[in-house]
Amino acid sequence: MNETTQTFDMAHIWAQGDAISHAVAIMLVLMSVASWSVMIVKAWNLMKLRQMSAQAKAFWHATSFEAGLSTLTPTTADNPFRDLAVRGSEAVQHHVTHQDELHGVLNLNDWLTSTLRQSIDESTSRFQAGLSILASVGSTAPFIGLFGTVWGIYHALIGIGSAGQATLDKVAGPVGESLVMTAGGLAVAIPAVLGYNALVRGNKELLGRLKHFAHDLHAYLVTGGKIRSARNVLPLNARKGAAQ
Repeated sequence: MNETTQTFDMAHIWAQGDAISHAVAIMLVLMSVASWSVMIVKAWNLMKLRQMSAQAKAFWHATSFEAGLSTLTPTTADNPFRDLAVRGSEAVQHHVTHQDELHGVLNLNDWLTSTLRQSIDESTSRFQAGLSILASVGSTAPFIGLFGTVWGIYHALIGIGSAGQATLDKVAGPVGESLVMTAGGLAVAIPAVLGYNALVRGNKELLGRLKHFAHDLHAYLVTGGKIRSARNVLPLNARKGAAQ
């Protein structure tokens, strides 16, 4: 019993391997560390982004734009909702005060839409950063493990052939050691695939909330959130009063 246990001991498997099997094992370990690091970091960021989306709801309950902006996390690089609000406000002010520039031929709606879309695109890129690592690990780790298995079985068969014996006790150990590579490849790939799918779903949900916030922000800034006297455009309430 002790001999069988030692035969399948990880230290014994490592000692029986050659340079290629060692390289495969190290590669699988590095891929596992990389994928778990990405999943932990992205999951933490996802949790913070969900908290920021709750702040975005509180933004619309403020009595002024400045008060609403104070409800969002101050760092614009980490808060895509605040980045949208800041960029949108700056885009309106810039469009009003720089009418002589080339973008002055665009109406405010197009200029603001372009600015908000750029912010959303940058946030989307940040959301998706690192997911390519999980996709690569999930798709390649099983084949790397399978390569280690084939290589191990190849050497096991060579050893059996040179010994001239093919009894079960001679075959079970080397073949079992080789199959550990397949198990290792699956152990690395399965969490990466599950983590990738979970993060994609989370990013998709957050992106939907971000687009909804951008839509409301666009409507607020265009229809009366800012007084654009340089273009002789009155706020929404003033336009209603003039119509009466």
